[in-house]
Amino acid sequence: MEYPSTKVDKLSSRGKRRRKILCCDGRAADDDARRQEADLPSHDIADLSATDLVRLYRRRELSPVEVVDDVLARIDRFDPVVNAFVLVDREGARKAARESEARWMKGAPLGLVDGLGATVKDNVWAKGWPARKGSLTTDAAPMPEDAPAVARLREQGAVILGKTTLPEYGWIGACHSPLTGITRNPWRLDRTPGGSSGGAAAAALLNLGSLHIGTDGAGSIRIPAAFTGVFGIKAHFGRVPAWPASPFSVLAHVGPLTRTVADAALMLNVIAEPDARDMAAFNTRPPDYRVGLNDGVRGLRIAWSPRLGYVGKVDPEVEAAAAAAAQGFAELGAIVEEADPGFAEPIDLITTLWGAVSATIVDSVPETERSRMDPGFRRLAEQGRRVTLARYLAAYQARADLADAMNRFHARYDLLLTPQMAVPAIEAGRVTPADGSYGEDWINWSPYTYPFNLTQQPAASVPCGFTRAGLPIGLQIVGPARCDHLVLRAARAFEHLRPFVMLSSPRADRAG
Repeated sequence: MEYPSTKVDKLSSRGKRRRKILCCDGRAADDDARRQEADLPSHDIADLSATDLVRLYRRRELSPVEVVDDVLARIDRFDPVVNAFVLVDREGARKAARESEARWMKGAPLGLVDGLGATVKDNVWAKGWPARKGSLTTDAAPMPEDAPAVARLREQGAVILGKTTLPEYGWIGACHSPLTGITRNPWRLDRTPGGSSGGAAAAALLNLGSLHIGTDGAGSIRIPAAFTGVFGIKAHFGRVPAWPASPFSVLAHVGPLTRTVADAALMLNVIAEPDARDMAAFNTRPPDYRVGLNDGVRGLRIAWSPRLGYVGKVDPEVEAAAAAAAQGFAELGAIVEEADPGFAEPIDLITTLWGAVSATIVDSVPETERSRMDPGFRRLAEQGRRVTLARYLAAYQARADLADAMNRFHARYDLLLTPQMAVPAIEAGRVTPADGSYGEDWINWSPYTYPFNLTQQPAASVPCGFTRAGLPIGLQIVGPARCDHLVLRAARAFEHLRPFVMLSSPRADRAG
């Protein structure tokens, strides 16, 4: 079969020319299987999921070159508006796409993600590119090798498009930095996409690539997933290897941000492969996360905790949407009960660890350079310098106690549901809401995220609605230790019940 890379229109199996192909977002796997041999109605490349693309590559109805050209054109169009990318390697992406096309033509793809566009958060190493971490003080020299997640994607044929924005060293749940400026939320350009994986989330929402690597030290995958309405998951700590180590490694997970749950499962199959460079990573191969993804939640015992027993203030629209989403799991056959995990607010633990880590980072920068760093980050480091060794070790002991409490909780409940955030997306360029309702510390408006970095267990954010102002709302799904597959399964069940709503271009009509 002819497989030109310069044309999108192809003859279908029924002899009809078409440019566009239907996206499977929100459909169950059995629906997907039935239509594999069927002619697909027309739809834009911009709306196709990763699993759609792989199927179309296999059937030779679409080329990785066509897809990458389309993605690069949309990056050129939209990135000046949202500022999601630190760099884009157009030449390298096109070369990789041509190589992928040749492999698909031979029926010999390298792996599960061959020809899929992927992005890398700019605190993660990618060979030949800098890792600036949102800072004017970091070296612009290219990194000598790939971090594990990047290496695994590249080995299986992914097209690495470029690097995405983050706040300086990922210190806050928003996305602005001295290096790259303000990254904006495509739903409403005067709002942040969240952070610290904000560029990845904005790119995922606009489908500027199919697979997006984020990191999550206190919510940095789940916050932007909730603020932009995409899917994000941090698997259990160590399931996805991370290297080289950083001061945040004691808290941070590497994970995917995608438009669909199936795409995240596909991506995890690849990036969760072992890597000996990470001493804390699992040394066993991951399960196939696609197996059982559509098994549903019938019979599962699920706890709904609207306030975790201690959260004092939640936006009413956010809480109502999350509560309705939790009830949706009952519609799916789960046993849903309101119950709190039973631990006290652990904000002192996270501020102790976060502050000490921040001080370590800032103190590693020459004093003459520190004035170029984010003033808020420098203030956090100043607080961290006051953390004594005894206090730090006590926080670690309390962290272990917290994990033990959650292990006991999950002996009673298969899953925990909470609102993902206390607020919808805050104003772009700010650390806290402009009305002052959450004080001066960003962690105050993200009380649902960091506890599960402390416990290291898997947690995901699924979009579950919108505010009246059109801002996405997220629901958090927390699973028992090492039960990433269960979190994915629950997320997929909810996605099938309430298909996710995505954008194909920024909403310029909602700039404020």
